[in-house]
Amino acid sequence: MPSTSVTAGSAAVKRYLPWVVATALFMEQLDSTIINTAVPAMAASLRVTPLSLKAVVTSYIVSLAVCIPISGWMADRFGTRRVFSSAVAIFTISSILCGLSVSVPMLVAARIFQGIGAAMMMPVGRLSIIRTFPKEELLMAMNFVIIPALIGPLLGPTIGGLIVHWLPWRVIFFINVPVGLAAQVLIHRHMPDYRGDGRRPLDVVGLVLFGAGTALLSWLLEIFGEHHIDVTSGALLLALSLALLAAYVWHARKIRYPLLRLRLFRLRTFRVAVAGGFITRLGVGGMPFLLPLLYQLGLGLPAWQSGLLMMPATAAAMGMKLMSAPILRRFGFRKVLTVNTLMIGVTISLFATVVPATPIALIVLFGLAQGFFNSLQFSSMNTMAYADIRNSDSSMASTIASSLQQLSMSFGLACGSLVTAWFLGDLPQSDRLAVTSALHHAFLTLGAVTMISSLSFWTLRASDGDNVSRGSAATIESVRAAAD
Repeated sequence: MPSTSVTAGSAAVKRYLPWVVATALFMEQLDSTIINTAVPAMAASLRVTPLSLKAVVTSYIVSLAVCIPISGWMADRFGTRRVFSSAVAIFTISSILCGLSVSVPMLVAARIFQGIGAAMMMPVGRLSIIRTFPKEELLMAMNFVIIPALIGPLLGPTIGGLIVHWLPWRVIFFINVPVGLAAQVLIHRHMPDYRGDGRRPLDVVGLVLFGAGTALLSWLLEIFGEHHIDVTSGALLLALSLALLAAYVWHARKIRYPLLRLRLFRLRTFRVAVAGGFITRLGVGGMPFLLPLLYQLGLGLPAWQSGLLMMPATAAAMGMKLMSAPILRRFGFRKVLTVNTLMIGVTISLFATVVPATPIALIVLFGLAQGFFNSLQFSSMNTMAYADIRNSDSSMASTIASSLQQLSMSFGLACGSLVTAWFLGDLPQSDRLAVTSALHHAFLTLGAVTMISSLSFWTLRASDGDNVSRGSAATIESVRAAAD
């Protein structure tokens, strides 16, 4: 129950809480991608090589992987409002420190603290939404909150390129300050303070095993293709990371209060949405990495035009949010996820037809289709995951889902890079035709994998998820009125 004057479930909370969470998540999602385009400028300013700044990205990813699993425990122990507010504060202050950094070690340290703040935002924000909205209203609330996750990665490269072109690179971090301050005002006015029913002890052993395993695995995936590492060392590190994760699974089955309660995977809707969705994201996650390469290396477009070609997917994603609820009510999660996953695979494969002679209008159409189907997929999976989750398990479910989503992002980027490198072989990356051909084969491969992953959704029953998609008309209208 809330411990402050903000009344959980009230009309004011339902009206403003999605804005609170969306504001913070937009800042985090934008920051995670905007830095990539600024690496050359940052390297020149700090007088280092661009490759040496890879630690700036990997440190952020690793801190996310380590800290996300503890977010649910912290929210239950200290309250969602305090943890979420602290996360935004840490992220904002760390952004300032990033902008003021005068050396690579200082920048890496600031990025580690940024990752710690970001690790608390997504699962705790999602937890607040789950506990505020009843099942029948959850889909519409999630639709609103998921928009930053779709827009941020698409706007990041474009905004980053424009900032670096016109302004000092440090500005990419300073733009988080006004957003963070606005988020703090919204948090203290409109965010309820949920806590767990009881104080469960922190699983320190589980935190070490799972944190070390995911951190090492995330690091290996993040440096793939950027550093030369011999096969033996890579294989040993991969085996070590998998052994640590396997040890955690064994450990979690033996204690009463594990860091991540894996028995939640016995719930069919949660298992399919989280584990099945992990496979689907392998293809989807590689697209933000592959498409800019296609546009810039294959079509010869400058970075800013490449960024603009990523924008149609954003517009389509936002438009889909108005249609996803009626679609899911009409056809159900099983049919929608199965067919939509196939359509995503087809859309990914269509980019294999893009060549310099392809009309821009057709490329824009492909982007619109990609944003449309991706948006429906994420809304469906992220909502169905909590269809059968009890309130007492909501923080644990949010933590598990966030942890696996973070890993899926790393796997998706690694898969895109791996498949492209496989088809490129020993040919130089300066060979435009060879790179384009490799990218085309990568799109076809990832598209096929995505289409095959649709089989995971056949295990659902026709009625699965009805409690979150088929609310009464009056309920839906009341949610819309609260959002206006």
